[in-house]
Amino acid sequence: MRSIGPKLVIATHNAGKLREIRELLAPFNIECVGAGELDLPEPEETGVTFVDNAELKAREAADLSGLPALADDSGLCIDALGGRPGIHSARWAEDEAGTRDWMRAMERVQSELEAAGPDASRDAHFVCALALAWPEDGQAEAFEGKVHGTLVWPPRGENGFGYDPIFVPTDGEQTFGEMAPADKHAISHRADAFRKLVEALG
Repeated sequence: MRSIGPKLVIATHNAGKLREIRELLAPFNIECVGAGELDLPEPEETGVTFVDNAELKAREAADLSGLPALADDSGLCIDALGGRPGIHSARWAEDEAGTRDWMRAMERVQSELEAAGPDASRDAHFVCALALAWPEDGQAEAFEGKVHGTLVWPPRGENGFGYDPIFVPTDGEQTFGEMAPADKHAISHRADAFRKLVEALG
């Protein structure tokens, strides 16, 4: 795989996601600039898979910035809900004006699980697809990671972002929202995808 170079656009407007990606890339001495800092628009996510959406976002950011771009598309897939919210995980947090409130999203998850009945499985997994794109020709490389676990209620912890406060990884006791960032980075879906990315870079 071709090199990234000294500067990389992170194609996200999500501050929590940008912070995590910067921390994961810190050992590589790559300057990361967020799409929001460059006033790049957020493209409509029209893909049907996490990889589709990650590649779409990375290609657009690379094309508009003239720099290599890294995009992440991730979400929570719940067994009892047929894999929902999946690629629509962020939309479950949005109101009609497009403002995101993650407590709203977590409450919807809990409500739908309750509606599924008392015996509904609480098993779930996070998926993260990372896509790297280059501006010259739109080439993109994608890497997908997963982490399995169970859902708890009520939410616990102030760390992380998104659905982290209701997700306990398999064999764990703390939610992602309770874990120290370094502990989460060691096992998360994003870390799993990054390991595959780093292997390709090597």
